[in-house]
Amino acid sequence: MAGYIPLLALLGFVLAGASAVLGVKSKLPAFLSVGCIGASFVLTLVTYMGWPGGGHHEVVKLFDWITFSWDSTPGDTTDKASASFVANFSFYIDSLTLLWMLFVTGLATLIALYASEYMSHDVGLGYCRFFAAFNLFVFSMACLVMGDNMLLLYLGWEGVGLCSYLLIGYFYKKPSAVAAAKKAFIMNRIGDLGLALGIMLTFVHFGSVEYAVIFEKSRVYIEALQAGRLSDVPLHVQLIPLLLMVGAFGKSAQLPLYVWLPDAMEGPTPVSALIHAATMVTAGVYLIARTYPLFLCSDYALPIVAWTGALTALVAATIGMAQFDIKRIMAYSTVSQLGYMFAGLGVLSSTGAAYHVFTHAFFKAMLFLSCGAVMHGFGGQLDLRKLSGVAWMKGWGIVGLAMLVGCLNLAGFPFTAGYYSKDMILAEAFSTPGMAAIGWILLVTAGLTAYYTFRVFFRVFVGPKEFEPGDEVHSHDHGHGDGHEHAGHGHGHGHGDGHGHGHGDETKGFEPHAPGWAINTVLLTLTVASVAVVGLNFVKSDGGHGGWVGGMVDGSSAKYHTPFTHEGEHEGGQGAAGTHKAEEKKSDGHGAAGHAYMPYGMQLKKQADAEGMGTGSFLGFDPHAAMYYASAIVGLAGIVVAFWLHLAGRTTAAKSRADGLLPAMGPLARGAQGKWFVDEYYDALIRTPLWVLSNVFHLIDKLIVDGLVDLVGWIPRAVGSAVRPTQSGVIHGYALGMAGGVALILVVVLLVTIA
Repeated sequence: MAGYIPLLALLGFVLAGASAVLGVKSKLPAFLSVGCIGASFVLTLVTYMGWPGGGHHEVVKLFDWITFSWDSTPGDTTDKASASFVANFSFYIDSLTLLWMLFVTGLATLIALYASEYMSHDVGLGYCRFFAAFNLFVFSMACLVMGDNMLLLYLGWEGVGLCSYLLIGYFYKKPSAVAAAKKAFIMNRIGDLGLALGIMLTFVHFGSVEYAVIFEKSRVYIEALQAGRLSDVPLHVQLIPLLLMVGAFGKSAQLPLYVWLPDAMEGPTPVSALIHAATMVTAGVYLIARTYPLFLCSDYALPIVAWTGALTALVAATIGMAQFDIKRIMAYSTVSQLGYMFAGLGVLSSTGAAYHVFTHAFFKAMLFLSCGAVMHGFGGQLDLRKLSGVAWMKGWGIVGLAMLVGCLNLAGFPFTAGYYSKDMILAEAFSTPGMAAIGWILLVTAGLTAYYTFRVFFRVFVGPKEFEPGDEVHSHDHGHGDGHEHAGHGHGHGHGDGHGHGHGDETKGFEPHAPGWAINTVLLTLTVASVAVVGLNFVKSDGGHGGWVGGMVDGSSAKYHTPFTHEGEHEGGQGAAGTHKAEEKKSDGHGAAGHAYMPYGMQLKKQADAEGMGTGSFLGFDPHAAMYYASAIVGLAGIVVAFWLHLAGRTTAAKSRADGLLPAMGPLARGAQGKWFVDEYYDALIRTPLWVLSNVFHLIDKLIVDGLVDLVGWIPRAVGSAVRPTQSGVIHGYALGMAGGVALILVVVLLVTIA
């Protein structure tokens, strides 16, 4: 049954392509896509309901894909694993696979329904093209997540990159959209090179790219590390996770490869919600979680992951709090929250990272779709200085409610799903010796996140009712049905210095069109789901660790219980409940050993014991208990500051108390508004020198290389041109030549004789 999950998405791609060939000019491609992807979700759910759990995994083989051997000598005793390459089109099904596919297919179904209305302005060939790429993306993501080998993962990895390029550049007549698509594609190629090299090195060492073989063969290093023989782990085994990590950083927009994701907002909003909030950008987190045993064998991989994630979270948050385009703010928020997930993996909380992936998928998709509804209804307007009181306007209540629930989750408001998943990562950061600095960075980031999140909500959705339509307004076609036209849903940046507001002459008579049933249904469903997933935190899991998500992670290769969990921890709190005894030595079916015997955790534990550090703490308190209150206080403080600066006393959309603080902030405010000029640095340090160098080589190629080739061709032509007059066919010319030749010979003879 699981084998049909990706094939149904592929069927949707074929049907959307057939609709384009047949010239369908209705919403049929959208509803076919909803049906196919929805069926994939149902199959995923049925597979999960019948799953035995307990670390069980199965390989579902569809067909032989790439299989060859270079060992054909009779009687040769060479290890067959090292003399053959097998990468079948097979799926590796375990609880981690099911966890990812549940939200990938579930959210894709809802977003496809949302897109059926959002993209209705482009019904026809463009509509078919959009849903063809949409379905192809879901198929590629399924291959990435479900593949039983790293080559099939790489196929899906490149497939989602291609679909991202196609969907970001959907409005291909818009230069900014084309530039953003190329930027995303090229930046991801940098990370993909690291992933490709990591896969190659994995095969060179383990003789296979199949997960089952890799996990089985990695047991020898686990056993060596259990016995304290750290030198038995070869250097190139430790290099594998470093290469895989580069690929993860590119796809999941981490420093220094994050600059493509904010620009990707040029694509339609459903693309932002599906690809750049809920699914594709979590592929890097999935890659590390899937190969977690390999990462735990490296002295350097997880610390780099942790610090990169923490710094990414902080940098992106500082930029997000200074932007004015609400969709771009959500983009920087996504980068920041992805940093949280990577930090969670790095501080030995694979469950916390997976839990935050799961909760973030729901509320961030909802936030993007809410912003998209505003953009759709207000003529492309996304500048928070030109919108106010949207939630109070007729027909916008559901959008306002969805935005509020999403903001509460993103801000980590107490007892929301985002609160519990963030707390788990924060608590583990403070519990793990040597990682307290990362914990403080993430805690500060949590406060900044709460501020910029509610900065958007207080400026756009509450306050005095006021709006100014965006650049996509056309005075002649603002209907409320499916026929309203838009110049394209790629957003205007709105980052200028002006604070334009009110209703100019050019927008007289404009009335925002409220979202229809499809958009409202999706937003309401996501609102309910974002509230409902809170209950999963309190579901008992077999390992007593992390609620329902923890149980799913414990049944996979990502299983890891940190040795630094405090005794007597409160059950059901952050989801890391229960006492974890370091004496447990059992290994699950994936080759991942339990608790303190995982190598990186074991080394930290030994170092902490030797230095008398013990388990980390938060200001002398148990982090797992104290973080309830610390993160709540920090989050509430951010909300209060946003309320005071952006809602209290505000009488217009354009002006707020925050404007008075900008001069005092000086270069900090300008730097954050300018995105710390990272793109400019890249242009100056990388792009421009490469452009100059490419032009230099072009000249060398044209003048020297081509010149030498042209010279070789010119010499025979020149000789021929010089000789050609001697063969003119004129008799007296030949006679003159003969006479001249005789005279020349006589002169030479005379000179020789005299000498």
